[in-house]
Amino acid sequence: MSTPPEWLLVESLDLEAQGVAHRVDGKVVFIEGALPFERVTVSVGRKKNNWEQGTLVAIGRESSQRVEPRCPHFGLHAGACGGCKMQHLHGAAQVAVKQRVMEDNLWHLGKVKADMILRPIEGPAWGYRYRARLSVRHVIKKGVVLIGFHERKSSYVADMKECPVLPAAVSALLLPLRALIASMDAMQTCPQIELACGDAVTALVLRHLEPLSQADRERLRAFARDHATVQWWLQPKGLETVCLLDEGGAELNYQLPEFGICIPFKPNDFTQVNPHINRVLVARALRLLDAGRDERVIDWFCGLGNFTLPIATQAREVLGIEGSEALVARARDNERLNRANAGSHRSLAPTRFVSRNLFEMTPELLVSDGVADKWLIDPPREGAFALVQALADLHQQRLDPDACAPTAGAASWSAPKRIVYVSCNPSTLARDAGLLVHRAGYRCSAAGVVNMFAHTAHVESIAVFDLQP
Repeated sequence: MSTPPEWLLVESLDLEAQGVAHRVDGKVVFIEGALPFERVTVSVGRKKNNWEQGTLVAIGRESSQRVEPRCPHFGLHAGACGGCKMQHLHGAAQVAVKQRVMEDNLWHLGKVKADMILRPIEGPAWGYRYRARLSVRHVIKKGVVLIGFHERKSSYVADMKECPVLPAAVSALLLPLRALIASMDAMQTCPQIELACGDAVTALVLRHLEPLSQADRERLRAFARDHATVQWWLQPKGLETVCLLDEGGAELNYQLPEFGICIPFKPNDFTQVNPHINRVLVARALRLLDAGRDERVIDWFCGLGNFTLPIATQAREVLGIEGSEALVARARDNERLNRANAGSHRSLAPTRFVSRNLFEMTPELLVSDGVADKWLIDPPREGAFALVQALADLHQQRLDPDACAPTAGAASWSAPKRIVYVSCNPSTLARDAGLLVHRAGYRCSAAGVVNMFAHTAHVESIAVFDLQP
């Protein structure tokens, strides 16, 4: 006689949007598809000594926040798209979950509690994804070309006919793109299409492993003529080989209208996936930074100038620092363009960009960059550990000058009185926040989440650190 399934009470969601429950013996169970406060049964796929992982089978008590997913390709079924993980959870509840993830990480990893929780930054939940990497695969057994995200927990490409998180015009291209690739001589050697949408152009970057025939190039041109906003770029090898199929045409750019700033970019440049949220994020970050006309600001991990150039409309002087000399050159170009186009009411403060390996920062390098009244830090997922460690080392030297050899020039250097930290990884934010609060003399005066990737478990956030008197 089979044992009846154990009903489990789901307590929370983890970073992968899996429900978290405990068996009567205390073992943790991660349940894909389950939501907090539901009573469920689970089909276990993996077992370890201290935890199990499985998939939702039945719901005995359903969460009031469970909703019908909008996308027909979302779900737990075989072949389901793995691009989204939270479409079954109400949008407001998704944001609440991310807020809790940020707070839990700050406390459990950094032993930091923000004085104030900021209102979450939210925006359109559908049609927001202006950047995406779509896999391409010719499935010989099915006789079709598939273009889309990978299936859930699989290397196979999902059979996507639409995607509601992509802009509607881009979602409508999925089936025509399948037909295009199926017609090409290079059908077997084009593994990826990366898309980047500007305000007026949709750039499609075709990764091709072999040189394209002239006939295939003409097919791409015909596709672009039939879909007016499409602009083809080719990538024969690494990212440095990305180039336009044909010169000319509209430029990729996005606008920050509140600051009168335009940011041109290339399709392989890093820009935010969600431009609607980015506009709000930049405005929120600058209000929190509160740079005055008499203040110098450093923008660490400045990229193309997404924050640097808006800051330059408010501060006395701005220094943008990035790890790539090529990226710094692009940022300088963007600064010159915006300076030339600025009206008298939007003049830019003196702005300088320099290249430096920000993952190998030292107190000496930090001092060499000079005193700044305020910092903005916007690092990649790895965070800004070396930078904040250098800042903490300088603070510790002031507290105990006899503990180690002093840094040259540190006596006349002073730490920024405010730091605004924009994060795309709550765990590295928490680690760096712990250093800032416990070793560098700051308090975390505010923190909040940014719902940059709706329907995914990805957590972005913003935090403010003020120097203690």
